[in-house]
Amino acid sequence: MENLGALSILLAFCLAVYALAASAIGGWLKKPYLVVSGERAVLAVFALLTTASAILVYGLLSSDFRMVYVAAHSNRDMPLLYKFAAWWGGQEGSLLLWSWLLSLYAAIVVLTNRRRHRSFLPYVTATLMGTQVFFLILNAFIASPFKMLAVGREITAAADGRGLNPLLQYWAMAIHPPMLYLGYVGFVVPFAFALGALIAREPDESWLRTIRRWTLITWLFQSCGILLGAGWAYAVLGWGGYWGWDPVENASLLPWITATAYIHSVMMQEKKGMMKVWNIGLISATFWLCIFGTFLTRSGVVSSVHAFAQSDIGHWFVGFLALIAGVCVFFILNRLDYLKSEARLESVVSRESSFLFNNLLLLVSCFAVLWGTLFPVISEAVTGEKISVDTLFFNRVQVPIGLMLLFLTGVAPLVAWRRTSVTSLKRNFLFPSIGGLVLMGALFAAGVRHFYALVCFGLCLFVAWTIFLEFYRGARAIRVRTGLSLPAAAVELTRRNTRRYGGYTVHMGIVLMFVGFAGAAFNQHKQVETVVGGTFDIGRYQLKVRELRDGANPNYIWNHAVIDVFVGGKHVGVLEPERRFYPASEQGTSEVAIRRRLNEDLYLNFAGMTDDQSKAVIQAYVFPLVSWIWIGFWVLLAGTLICLTPSRVKVRGTRGGGEPELAAEMVAAER
Repeated sequence: MENLGALSILLAFCLAVYALAASAIGGWLKKPYLVVSGERAVLAVFALLTTASAILVYGLLSSDFRMVYVAAHSNRDMPLLYKFAAWWGGQEGSLLLWSWLLSLYAAIVVLTNRRRHRSFLPYVTATLMGTQVFFLILNAFIASPFKMLAVGREITAAADGRGLNPLLQYWAMAIHPPMLYLGYVGFVVPFAFALGALIAREPDESWLRTIRRWTLITWLFQSCGILLGAGWAYAVLGWGGYWGWDPVENASLLPWITATAYIHSVMMQEKKGMMKVWNIGLISATFWLCIFGTFLTRSGVVSSVHAFAQSDIGHWFVGFLALIAGVCVFFILNRLDYLKSEARLESVVSRESSFLFNNLLLLVSCFAVLWGTLFPVISEAVTGEKISVDTLFFNRVQVPIGLMLLFLTGVAPLVAWRRTSVTSLKRNFLFPSIGGLVLMGALFAAGVRHFYALVCFGLCLFVAWTIFLEFYRGARAIRVRTGLSLPAAAVELTRRNTRRYGGYTVHMGIVLMFVGFAGAAFNQHKQVETVVGGTFDIGRYQLKVRELRDGANPNYIWNHAVIDVFVGGKHVGVLEPERRFYPASEQGTSEVAIRRRLNEDLYLNFAGMTDDQSKAVIQAYVFPLVSWIWIGFWVLLAGTLICLTPSRVKVRGTRGGGEPELAAEMVAAER
């Protein structure tokens, strides 16, 4: 079986090379038979990589410890879910997952575009297969998942495996990496379409709708991956946070930032024919940063709990990153006439300028994260000393940028194209601004003195109010014409323009997440050493250690604390944090206990016993408002799905300016 897996990867590599050559040459020479032949090779690559992936997964599930990868990342006592998750738990398996997902995306592109975009689709296919060839070089020749354990020339088998990294044995980690990969790999598709259209000088910009949908889908996957990773860090690592500006965390955030900028600015190109250079640059940067993030995870150039062991694979990524940058720069400079804007910015107070400011802030944020992530590497290269950048640097830079972006989230959708009148500004922003200022004053009077938290809460109310007004005005107009109730009219309004009102819903999700972020200004922490029956306080909670237990199962050894929780002398619950040790990998983990509420989380981590085993070490935290981060994520998810749903009424818009109108009631609502 393992030979069939290795052969499948090798054949897939050969066919990917052929698909790249046939598509590029067929598109250049206008040879349809070569183009079709290349597309069929793409489908064959998908079939072969599916075969290879199935063989690896079968080896993991059946505990085939003759395979080096299986012995290193699985064992007999692991639950079935984590045996499957071991597919992406190591270097070789995760690269195979990357290749398989790319082949899946490429097959979908070929099958769904057999009658569309034919003038430049060969270049799209060639771009996809160029990326595929790179990863298959790694799969076939550098990091094969089908290496066998051997003594001399005889294949042997380990008695048992080391098992999956205990930190990854958590339900979210069975979902988080595939979600991130679906985002990382998925961004190859909009990049391939943009580059293909650029190479062919495609005059029909209908492909922008295709690329927008692909970008939204992959942006959603990336968002899910990032938030699942934050949830994993919060619930598993035991330090109480959900984001630590870890280099690999940052690597997942970077393409998300540039993709967010692209999703906003591409509307300028669709409606006004503007910012074409910006857009091709943003989607190219997004793809480049996806490969860069994959490089950071595997090269060992940065230290991270998320990273794989250091290996020589990083040199291959550096070469590929240089190739991507060279190709993008060449075609952008060579096609500047094709990328010329069709309109100019007419007013600073307009939707165009707000999108431009939004892009600039996002790029500043992206550069700051990139600089902070690479600074240890740069400092070591220049001075010979690796100087790390702590979370304080990132927070000092990103918090003000985040607040400015939050402000634009409320402003940008409500200002008009071209220019906005003073009357329109007063109608849209007067009461939300007053409401935000009143809330800040009330919180200050109540004793809140944290400046950024005050500003954040005020801006959250400001943005939420503007979004509510947009829904209310449109729904009221529909209610007048149809007699529907206000909630039903709001649903009808959303169905008529899913892109617009889905976008507002996404913005509301961001607002709720910022409420959760602001709560971090009031976090509380205490570490105590206590015996059974001992008590301690944190915030409004009184905690009593009722019992300490220990035991073992085939997978790990555990120590367990049972802690009663009281508020004002009233018993409100029991929390049971746990410490685990996995003999197979000789690693320990924490299973934290969390009392989740909308206003705050009580978070307990059992850090172990003191050296003399006489006392339990308990780390206690109170995290105000953190649940709103996860609620905001679900709202963001719902909004993105709404955006991906076709509108019930076809939107009519023009390049010449003006908001796309849906119906007479929408015009009335905006007046």
